[in-house]
Amino acid sequence: MNKIIVAPSILSGDFANLETEIKKLAQNGADWIHVDVMDGHFVPNLTIGAPVVKSLRKVCSIPLDVHLMIDNPQKYIKDFAHAGSDVITFHYEAAKENTVDLINLIKSFGKKAGISIKPKTLVKEIVPYLELVDMVLIMTVEPGFGGQKFMPECAEKIKELKEHLQKNIIIEVDGGINKETASYCKNLGANALVSGNYIFSAPDMKEAINSLREL
Repeated sequence: MNKIIVAPSILSGDFANLETEIKKLAQNGADWIHVDVMDGHFVPNLTIGAPVVKSLRKVCSIPLDVHLMIDNPQKYIKDFAHAGSDVITFHYEAAKENTVDLINLIKSFGKKAGISIKPKTLVKEIVPYLELVDMVLIMTVEPGFGGQKFMPECAEKIKELKEHLQKNIIIEVDGGINKETASYCKNLGANALVSGNYIFSAPDMKEAINSLREL
């Protein structure tokens, strides 16, 4: 993939005005909307669930990239699929022996299936599943809260991941992404970038989004 997908994270947006935020992102060139779903157990934070995703779908003209940072993700795939998610990503750490079944479940609803790993999880853990998924999400911060500092050692997993790939898939990176760290990740082979604070705090949202996409 030559195109760089920019997926702003609404975790950094104004939750009192999500419709406005989403429409503004789409108008300013965002490719996807990244939705962080946290349950307060798998990660130490609590965000939104399927009903909110369903509401977002009604006002969102671009794909919803839903990142499940939750325990027992298999219990909720149907809900998030029916809510209108386009990409559903789960964490390998939460799936383990159920990983293949979980991928197949997501695909049974006609959705793209993504698998994500935390900073301490090695790439080799997910190698057996690379032929089955549409996307791998590399976390370059500990998942749970926005605004954390980028961990370059985690981005190095992109290079290792590419060595194991037998097909073109989306390699997404999430955590501390700005113009400089985006360039670092793209040079390693990432083709999708999640960014929150950098985009939402920028004086010019369109310029910030385009700066992430520039090669």
